Amino acid sequence: MNDAERISLENPNTGGNLRIRKLYYDHVRDAILHAINEAGELKFSDLANQVLARTPTELWADASVGWYATSVKLDLEAKGLIAKEGSPQFMWLTPAGKATLNTDR
Repeated sequence: MNDAERISLENPNTGGNLRIRKLYYDHVRDAILHAINEAGELKFSDLANQVLARTPTELWADASVGWYATSVKLDLEAKGLIAKEGSPQFMWLTPAGKATLNTDR
């Protein structure tokens, strides 16, 4: 895979057009979906730690795991793969998120 390849992220709050390296997106997306799937629901405050534990350490030498985790989480919300509620915020997989996770295997 081309390390410079980029992907556009959606944001349910702003509709922004953020672009990040696909390498980061793929790792973080998979980590989030699997963490939520295993937990049933995941507290937002635990998200960065879950992503850090499930991705290659060298990915974070010059990057912020919290920023990438939040950006990808918002994209997954906008795409309808995860849902959130409450304060503190909890996230869970939607039926579309579960279907996506099952097709990734």
